[in-house]
Amino acid sequence: MRNVKGNYSYWGKEQARRREIQATLREKFELYDFDEIVWKPGLIMPFKRYKLGKVLRNGLNENDRQREFLQYDVEVVGIEGPEAEIELMQLAWGVFRTLAIKIKLKWNNRRFLTELLEAAAVPISDASAVMLALDKLAKAGANAVKEELQMSGLTDKVVSAVMELIVNEESGLEQLMETYSLEGGAGANEVLAVRNMLRAIGLEKECVFDPFLSRGPSDYTGTVYEVFEASDDGCTLSLGGGGRYVDAFAWRLINGEEAAYSAARMSFEVEAIMDLLEKRVVEQAHATVVLIPLNVTAAALLQTAAELRENGIRVRLDKSGQQLENSLASLPGNGIRYALLLNERNWQAGSVRLLDLAEQTEREVSVDEAIYIIGDCYSSRYEQLFSC
Repeated sequence: MRNVKGNYSYWGKEQARRREIQATLREKFELYDFDEIVWKPGLIMPFKRYKLGKVLRNGLNENDRQREFLQYDVEVVGIEGPEAEIELMQLAWGVFRTLAIKIKLKWNNRRFLTELLEAAAVPISDASAVMLALDKLAKAGANAVKEELQMSGLTDKVVSAVMELIVNEESGLEQLMETYSLEGGAGANEVLAVRNMLRAIGLEKECVFDPFLSRGPSDYTGTVYEVFEASDDGCTLSLGGGGRYVDAFAWRLINGEEAAYSAARMSFEVEAIMDLLEKRVVEQAHATVVLIPLNVTAAALLQTAAELRENGIRVRLDKSGQQLENSLASLPGNGIRYALLLNERNWQAGSVRLLDLAEQTEREVSVDEAIYIIGDCYSSRYEQLFSC
């Protein structure tokens, strides 16, 4: 039996790993005071909840994305100001930092984008088509956006106005507002409020303003945001997103009455997150250091390895019996930077010969010093995950 294309099933170790990641997400959600509930009597505002459910993606699969996937939705109801969106962006940043996934969080405001298009002489009737095309700018490029605009049947005047907007994108928020005389608009004020709050809490560099981000669903009315994997190829894989949706949304309460509240959401695509983590596990499955015995007892070798492992260093024992040059020749291709050579004299003195294959150096150091050098190197590599 096989799954329908685009659907999934997991079991054993793979399913256990998914449950561990979901537990990490839930722990972070609850740290921000979100409860895993759907509804309950006597709702207290603001109402904060999270839930996990299956989602079916419309359309064909792209970039190996599953048609069926799990998604966590985190929602805040009853906060009118930008604090709700800011807290959700904080939450997203905290979640991915905990998971050691390097991200770029982009944000914008649908109301502001509408004002911008209107100021650029784009008719309101064409705004939706233009937003959909601009939302693909980062992934597809300006030429692809122009082609889509032309295929949508927009006039040459509208297409030219949009392409001029793209040219002005890099000028920055204030310059963009000045060029198109947007100061004082409702959307412009909301953008400035979010930008100033992000600046005040130290997240302005991590949460990047993108004037053309709009997200797909039309129910988003204000601030929107999307989380991308940040890789050497740019921001390509979406890991989640959300925003302010339908201000004064009518919520039917337990007693049957309806009340109007503002609401904001953030969604996390579990399958995309898990795919990244599984690939990273494969990439980082190599040992940190290899311990090569040179005329030393097995007991001495194991004792030295135990000291390294007690300090969090992953160790491979070389038991190939090859000549030293052959053992060393295979290490760089396996992602191993350090080799420790151990002979009886070293072991009696509590030292090892440390070979740095990247620097092509060799020196005799104590085991404690080797632990410090190797641990510091790999800690630095870990910290670089967050240098967006």
